Amino acid sequence: MSWRCRALSVILCLLAVPVAAQELTEEQILQRFEAQRDMYRATLGGQKTRGLDMVVVPPPDTAPATVPVAEAARGDTTQAAAQAAGETVTFGQFAPELQVNVAIRFAFDSASIAPDQRPALEKMCSVMRQSDIALFRIVGHTDALGSDSYNENLSRLRAEEVRRWLMRDCGIAASRLEALGMGKRFLANPVEPAAAENRRVEFQALS
Repeated sequence: MSWRCRALSVILCLLAVPVAAQELTEEQILQRFEAQRDMYRATLGGQKTRGLDMVVVPPPDTAPATVPVAEAARGDTTQAAAQAAGETVTFGQFAPELQVNVAIRFAFDSASIAPDQRPALEKMCSVMRQSDIALFRIVGHTDALGSDSYNENLSRLRAEEVRRWLMRDCGIAASRLEALGMGKRFLANPVEPAAAENRRVEFQALS
């Protein structure tokens, strides 16, 4: 492979990685949330929307499958409980340019939020206070190291911890926040499965 081909491969790889919320302004994050909400509304109305794929996520250790739009997004507010019970849930996968990801560094095998990680969450707190969005989904993601079930549980615990922080330290109402763990199913950087950018918390605006 020539150096030009290698350089092109690197550029394409970088473009495929979503921009983290830390690098976006509050106004840009709000714009993404509003676009997400519009897409969810269109999907619930039975309209196929570019940039949003609805995926049925079975319990760990089985492969996810894409489902028709008409079946999408049912029972969103109960999905965290369904996932904890080992049931199938529905997940909305946004195009990278519409995702809102925050890289929260957790200690190994821990879901505790360290003090130095709070500035990123404080930005999300400010955005949520400004918005009229009724329901946010907090989605935990891990890298590809470890078993499916382990990562699924760890990602859910971390999403729940972020939800608790937003309620306790930011004052966001519990009714506006839903926690969900996707484990290693949706890697931000599939070329490097163990890369740090895969360990993230994604925020989605549902309604």
